[in-house]
Amino acid sequence: MRSKTVRRLAVGTVAAGAATFAYASLVERNMFTLRRFDVPVLAPDAEPLRILHLSDFHLTPGQHRKQRWIAELAGTDPDLVVVTGDNMAHVDAVPAVVRALTPLLDRPGAFVFGSNDYRGPVLKNPFGYFDRDKPYVQGAVLPTEELRDVLTGSGWSDLNNARTTIKAGGRTVELVGVDDPHIGRDDYDSVAGPASPDVDVRIGLTHSPEPRVLDRMADDGFDLLLAGHTHGGQVAVPFFGALVTNCGLDRRMAKGLHRWPFSSAFLHVSAGLGTHPTAPVRFSCPPEASILTLVPR
Repeated sequence: MRSKTVRRLAVGTVAAGAATFAYASLVERNMFTLRRFDVPVLAPDAEPLRILHLSDFHLTPGQHRKQRWIAELAGTDPDLVVVTGDNMAHVDAVPAVVRALTPLLDRPGAFVFGSNDYRGPVLKNPFGYFDRDKPYVQGAVLPTEELRDVLTGSGWSDLNNARTTIKAGGRTVELVGVDDPHIGRDDYDSVAGPASPDVDVRIGLTHSPEPRVLDRMADDGFDLLLAGHTHGGQVAVPFFGALVTNCGLDRRMAKGLHRWPFSSAFLHVSAGLGTHPTAPVRFSCPPEASILTLVPR
């Protein structure tokens, strides 16, 4: 009797595991979700400003459903589009990224790159994400400059270690950004300095939400900090949340809107729209884009 019970438990465990994997890889991974947040950073009586925050497409040429979903976000009528990196997952992915973003390219926009805009994916051990000291393994060289030329040619601001001021929704927006800290490409020293008091809102961009970068942006007076990279943990435990962020950020901030500690700044971390191609699963963390409506304090 005992052996039969053990066998039944084993079979039940295997079946539950298989069903969970099937759901995570076939269902939730494609449950594209639009999140909405109000962010109180504008002056009193200011009109709202709508930002569409996109991140972590990890696009391959055949992912047509994801491309269509992103393109349809033009219907949200954003005043500003911000993309925080990891757009590509294949050497031929630039046309897919362009198809996804084309309906949005006539809006004011800004971007930074992530590691997977420079080098392609390689097979990884998923448990390696729990090791912060693991070496970064590079894949095939990706057409970074081709993608950069498309985005800047459409008038979007390249904020990889850069700073600028733009007009969006009739407002003046100061932007600062760094290249991906996850692979040591950030150079905040080159763009550091107090944010302007003469603009309507101040926004910082980084792919990986490393606290050392976020702290400096907040200290310089930037109101809203935008990042991606974490995938929201990608696999989360219900009622517990992300297990890992793959960076120095506390797992409790793996996605969503948070007040950055010891500052007046807000942090929004996008859980992103894709997955690493060798780990095509999401559980309790569907792919997402976000509309951030900036409102008066």
